[in-house]
Amino acid sequence: MPDRFHRPVRVPVEHFEHVQGGDDPAVIVRNAHETAQALVSRVRAHPDPEVVERLVAFAEREGIDAVAELWSRAAPLSLPGALWRLYLLREMVRRDGEQVTLAFARGVARLRSIDPVVAGAPDPAGPAELLALADEILRGVFEGDLAAALERASAFCRVTADGTVDLADDADPTEPERAGVLTRRSSRLLALADELGASARLERDGALD
Repeated sequence: MPDRFHRPVRVPVEHFEHVQGGDDPAVIVRNAHETAQALVSRVRAHPDPEVVERLVAFAEREGIDAVAELWSRAAPLSLPGALWRLYLLREMVRRDGEQVTLAFARGVARLRSIDPVVAGAPDPAGPAELLALADEILRGVFEGDLAAALERASAFCRVTADGTVDLADDADPTEPERAGVLTRRSSRLLALADELGASARLERDGALD
């Protein structure tokens, strides 16, 4: 990875927005695809556990902007776009573990779907367990079934989105501003769920690049 990415950058987790750069967009997108494909293919060919763990914790160690610099400009339904979203998801869990835990638990209680099972979180799940789940999902990109990792991330986002909108409903009568923040976060999580799920289907068809 480039040597200049050493100081973590604090980006508010609720933003979930792409970090923009000033270079030629075509070059940025081409580099995003090339680096993502090279990284994933090489690590999957020789999945050294130490290398995999360093990759899982890359955004935590170097800052989420380091990941954004690599992959945030790529299309959502692409390998670099999917990697960017997986790292964003892990950052959300790492930085806002208590809130995510509460939302996820609410979603599990409300949803009548297989998403909680697909996500694969233990029951009960606290912040440490959900961070371990996010790590496991990212690890699966490099040494497991990529499509399954994307499906698990999609399911996790869907469950958390459902719980987040429930929390927004609770807050609305007395904390409308907080309710608005939670509603927007739920909407972004649903979008992430759809994008990751679509990427998983592309991967199963051999078309995620």
